[in-house]
Amino acid sequence: MSVSDLDPVPAVALLARPGAARERLREALAHADVQIVLEDDPITLEPQALHDARPQFVVIALEAAIEDALERLEPALSAPGLTLVFDEAELAARRDGWEAQRWGRHLAAKLHGHQQVLPPGAEDEPALQLEPGRPSTPPVPKEAALQPHLEQARSWADDVPADGLYSPPAQLHEPIALEQVLAALQPVLPETATPADAAPAPPPVPAAPPRVFTDHTAWSLVDEASDAPADPRAAATVATPEPAFDTEHLSLVDLDAAAPAGSRAGALLVLAGIGGPDALRRLLAALPSGLAVPVLVHMRLDGGRYGNLVKQMARVSALPVQLAEAGQRATAGEVHVLADDIGVHVAADGLYFQSEAQGISIAALSAEHSALVLLSGADLAHVGPALDLAAAGAWVAGQVGEGCYDPAAATAVVAAGMVAGEPQELAQVIAARWGLDDDGDAA
Repeated sequence: MSVSDLDPVPAVALLARPGAARERLREALAHADVQIVLEDDPITLEPQALHDARPQFVVIALEAAIEDALERLEPALSAPGLTLVFDEAELAARRDGWEAQRWGRHLAAKLHGHQQVLPPGAEDEPALQLEPGRPSTPPVPKEAALQPHLEQARSWADDVPADGLYSPPAQLHEPIALEQVLAALQPVLPETATPADAAPAPPPVPAAPPRVFTDHTAWSLVDEASDAPADPRAAATVATPEPAFDTEHLSLVDLDAAAPAGSRAGALLVLAGIGGPDALRRLLAALPSGLAVPVLVHMRLDGGRYGNLVKQMARVSALPVQLAEAGQRATAGEVHVLADDIGVHVAADGLYFQSEAQGISIAALSAEHSALVLLSGADLAHVGPALDLAAAGAWVAGQVGEGCYDPAAATAVVAAGMVAGEPQELAQVIAARWGLDDDGDAA
């Protein structure tokens, strides 16, 4: 059996329009040690040709001009065992130098199914994770190796200076117990004699004998009709009437009005970046058709083509997908894609979108009723606010697995003890916590 049989070369199809983006992706695939079985323009490609090529991976350069072509190729792209890798065509065309090499390493890791994304010559740091089981016994030093040191220490023992600050008493002989040393150091006190003229202590006063009631001939019952004045406090207590229970002014409490604003402003925020379209597609495709909270998606795209992202995700999501606009209210059970200048604020009746130059702020979310998922390419600047939100009661998770191109932020939250899993696994946990049953009630 040859080495190629043990580690077969992945078969890859490259779908991109002719141009700089296609050339950059071809160069990355050439360095990734894969077999390009098909390279064509998706606009002119027929679904049967893609099926006959039998690729394992399909690398697609996304742009607005090929949206209709992707819908036409949907039956071939949905074949079992086929993995799709999306990249923005405009971003791929501008990628050069260090950024291009970094993208190529992540792409090779995705296609070959490993986690080695460091440059050649670099080594992964060992994982400092505790493992169950009894620790191994340290090796016992050989006595033969210690014998020369023991003999040297014995020869030097007489030359070691003694402690001159302590001189044991002459009457003490070693060894001696600590209790004896303390008893010897205590001064002997003479017995205290009682003075002759000391007055004796007075005898104890005998207790008074108990009173014995022997004459019961004078006993009589209390006359209830006696003219003796009664306790005025008791009379007032008896005369106080019982309070009446007024049922004419009862009313129901408005639970929605009494609930805090944050309980109606929960949301599921999904953060992504490089490699994010594929991870986001798998997450949304696994979510149910009903959720008790809105889903907010923030993924930085060069060129700001968030309308294309909305169309791509609407094809796989059972939830409605739309682009968030300032002044709009976040609706539970819908996916809202956030542009770079859209933030959120909590109002009395829910969560609203607003224009924000810095974009989404994690601290603006209600921690007790919100969730946060960091997918591939999430910004490292979001790790600190995400952990602060988790400390306040939010549910936070990070993507792991071979599909994570840029795992820095997701790995950081997982290392801090947050939930970890593939996008499909995280979607199952989200559905169990915030999904709706057939009657529209929360799970």
